[in-house]
Amino acid sequence: MMAHSLTVRSAGADLHVETHGLNAEAVFVHGVDGDLSTWDDVWRALGDRLPALRYDLRGFGRSVARGDDAFDHAEDLLAVLNALGIARCDLIGGSMGGSIALNFALDHPARVRNLVLISPGLVAWEWSEEWRALWRAITDQARAGAMEEAKRLWWEHPLFRSTRDSPAGPALLQTIQRFSGGQWIADHQRPKMPDVERLHALETRTLLLTGGQDMEDFRLIADLITAIAPDVTRIDHPAQGHMLHLEDPETCAREILAFLR
Repeated sequence: MMAHSLTVRSAGADLHVETHGLNAEAVFVHGVDGDLSTWDDVWRALGDRLPALRYDLRGFGRSVARGDDAFDHAEDLLAVLNALGIARCDLIGGSMGGSIALNFALDHPARVRNLVLISPGLVAWEWSEEWRALWRAITDQARAGAMEEAKRLWWEHPLFRSTRDSPAGPALLQTIQRFSGGQWIADHQRPKMPDVERLHALETRTLLLTGGQDMEDFRLIADLITAIAPDVTRIDHPAQGHMLHLEDPETCAREILAFLR
């Protein structure tokens, strides 16, 4: 299947986009764990069965912010869809990419046909003290100029416990090593209202994939989405953790295809 790379200009950023196949309408959004390469194994498992695109979020991978103006990841996603002439898409997001995908579906319901969330966060979520303490340790090191130590703490974060011990561990480590860490020093995302308060308004048919070994914040987010959103199919993977699309990409690809079809 034909692959193609291009750059999309959003407000204040140049976004690196990769497409796979003609007329791609499945869009993959990665998380803060790395860049678009985190979808490599899922895409290999999908093969030629799903024309798709993926892109590096602003400040990640090969996407570059042109300044420090406040921005919205959902607006960047809208710019990608508009640039490629995609009126309606199947939207797949993992971790922070899941929070972006869900936020986009709430903001632009007419643009999303189906939604797949893998271990998603939620925009403006009130994180637990455990999460905040771990995050502060990382950002403190990054802001003190000790970026390698910040990356070591991120690699050792409980979020990645099961992934570190899986065959996907080396690939995850490489993406963390490539990460600039700029978001740890200064995050210019525009503040938004909490999406937990509007889950009841999610109109989009949704597949929710979760790992039984994930951290409690993400387990609670998944429980709330399942309980409140009107049309959610949840598949829980008891043996997997937060990065289940890295730990078991073949199963994820199979479940995504079955849902979209």
